[in-house]
Amino acid sequence: MPLPETRGTSYLARLRRLPARQLAMLGALALAVVAANIRQPFPEIAPLQHIPTVILLLAAPVLLDRFPLTDRSVLALTAFFLLHTLAGRYTYSNVPYDDWARALTGHDISRTFGVARNEFDRLVHFSFGLLWVGPFAELVRRHAGMSPKAAIWMAFLFVGAISALYEIFEWLLTMTVSPDLAADYNGQQGDPWDSQKDMAMAIVGAATAGVSLWWRRERR
Repeated sequence: MPLPETRGTSYLARLRRLPARQLAMLGALALAVVAANIRQPFPEIAPLQHIPTVILLLAAPVLLDRFPLTDRSVLALTAFFLLHTLAGRYTYSNVPYDDWARALTGHDISRTFGVARNEFDRLVHFSFGLLWVGPFAELVRRHAGMSPKAAIWMAFLFVGAISALYEIFEWLLTMTVSPDLAADYNGQQGDPWDSQKDMAMAIVGAATAGVSLWWRRERR
């Protein structure tokens, strides 16, 4: 017979304890995930893209109750997952940003910058580094007692480690599923250096965020 939940520690209680702004951010992300799967153009690959986001959304009330973050940090994380959700709808490689740019300006981005592949995945990897350093630094500073300098450095290392682990995961996926499914998920688009470039973009984003955080701290 399961033990009754301790008062105030149930999932719903934790959900209600979230700050209103953070609850609104999580709600907006949940709506974005639902919208991204309406008339999904790539139904075979969509679950691999969106299931991790759904799991994190469900876990967010527990995690944020146990390890509170400021609204600024939750906003940064939400912005990253919104970008990932948009990219996941189109399997990254097919995000029609050139069509959107032509509709708005009459010019496409690829021709303007002379690129031959869809570069939206590079933007998301850069955003991972840029948007995760602040929240992770806050997390280890507030809940692990690290100094601001050590927290920024640890956040930079975290981005590098997670980027490498993700590329290893993509390699393992390639080895275990059908080649077509792996190619659609990985989005290499024929670039043999795709993994290295993705990690480099994340590290550049993390370095940009780290320097910005340190500069703002020094100014204060």
